[in-house]
Amino acid sequence: MSTTYKAIQKRAKALEKDTVRFLADMIRTPSFSSKEEKVIAVIKKEMKKVGFDGIRVDGLGNIIGRIGKGPRVMAFDAHIDTVYPGDLEQWNSDPFKPHVKAGKIWGRGTVDQKGGMASMVYAAKIIKELGLNDQFTIYFTGTVMEEDCDGLCWQYLLKEEKLKPEFVVITEPTNLNIYRGHRGRMEIRVEVKGRSCHGSAPERGDNAIYKIARIALEVEKLNERLRHDPFLGKGTVTVTEVRSSSPSLCAVSDAAGLHLDRRLTFGETKASALAEVRDAAKRAGYPDAKVFVLNYAEAAYTGKVYPTEKYYPTWVLEEKSPYLKDAVTAYKEVLGKAPLVDKWTFSTNAIAIAGMQGIPCLGLGPGNEIYAHAPNEACPVKHLSAATAFYAALVARLNGKE
Repeated sequence: MSTTYKAIQKRAKALEKDTVRFLADMIRTPSFSSKEEKVIAVIKKEMKKVGFDGIRVDGLGNIIGRIGKGPRVMAFDAHIDTVYPGDLEQWNSDPFKPHVKAGKIWGRGTVDQKGGMASMVYAAKIIKELGLNDQFTIYFTGTVMEEDCDGLCWQYLLKEEKLKPEFVVITEPTNLNIYRGHRGRMEIRVEVKGRSCHGSAPERGDNAIYKIARIALEVEKLNERLRHDPFLGKGTVTVTEVRSSSPSLCAVSDAAGLHLDRRLTFGETKASALAEVRDAAKRAGYPDAKVFVLNYAEAAYTGKVYPTEKYYPTWVLEEKSPYLKDAVTAYKEVLGKAPLVDKWTFSTNAIAIAGMQGIPCLGLGPGNEIYAHAPNEACPVKHLSAATAFYAALVARLNGKE
């Protein structure tokens, strides 16, 4: 291990208590989607303390910290909104009272994904202290609304804030592995019409629930026919909600609809996925069923509404990518072992960065994704300092500062 990597490793470990304390400050500040304003203030305070060269909050509410002023641009991203805690009886402690026990820090958001935010902010401190960067302007983004609409925040950063990074590191949980892609997704709506009548004589009407039920069964069969990719795995589709309407509970349904969660593997597109669902409706006997992609148009905590279609494209970073090769080398040098290079099961902000704009992304984050959205969420403390070390080492590698 070189002197530089040894210094990074030592400093990351020395800053571990500060990283944990910062993460705890964020955990005790609830920040559900569209309600992130208070935690943005916590992050801004920490960035000032660490000594960022620039800090600002954009119109959607994302916080953008900057270090360096080099001609090249890269970014580290962490979304700082979380899901709700759910049934509190399933938690062994208050999800918003973080504590360290058994080598882990516990609380909502420790894994998904405020841990990544804590690690990357303290990586910035190391990068500045050790003089690891002179080629790049590096942005550290704490992004909003990802849990409700992944990638919306980066659509805003890319299109409205005109950020133009050549490369982005996603700090979502990877169990300290390096991830280079994930499936895309879509939210699809299927609707059918019926004809209402009195429930005492259903033969007079045309029950929309029976129609949508038959389509749902064809969607189940469709799931078995979807494409498979050797790296990303199989595309999937499932019914996640069924709704119907009628004049009363004593009347035949006059309309019904399905909500579909569609996960897209490599080679599947919005057009192909919609065509498959329309074919499923046709197989059920209802070719006139309405099939469409839903839209998202909720207000951010700033009041800004930035509508988008709920289509989130698949992305993969090629194995031969020089960014991936540099990441693997930096990982080996600073963490002392070869990384597992794999993929996420879920979706991330990279759908906008890589999926929509073709900007190379890879990911490494503290914590295991299996604890995302789960009760008793907890992140190993050693993951935080390891991720911090990796982020700083990657910047050193890209700058030739080894």
